[in-house]
Amino acid sequence: MKIKFFSRANCPLCVEGLQTLKLVQEDVPFEIDVIDIEQNDRIHEKYMLMIPVVEKDGVVIQYGNLDYATLMEQLGS
Repeated sequence: MKIKFFSRANCPLCVEGLQTLKLVQEDVPFEIDVIDIEQNDRIHEKYMLMIPVVEKDGVVIQYGNLDYATLMEQLGS
């Protein structure tokens, strides 16, 4: 399973979110594709007010303040 993690540089909430996602990764096997939204205008426009954003199979499963329980529920099934 491959998970997309949308973020950008100098985003403390993104750093915290990636740490939370990596904690889930210790219990559920998946790859994390970290995407810098500032490298693509379309993605930047779509997610600039939402980051960090976690996407699975093209569907946003959580954004903003990420929490372990929600991510585990969505990724563990």
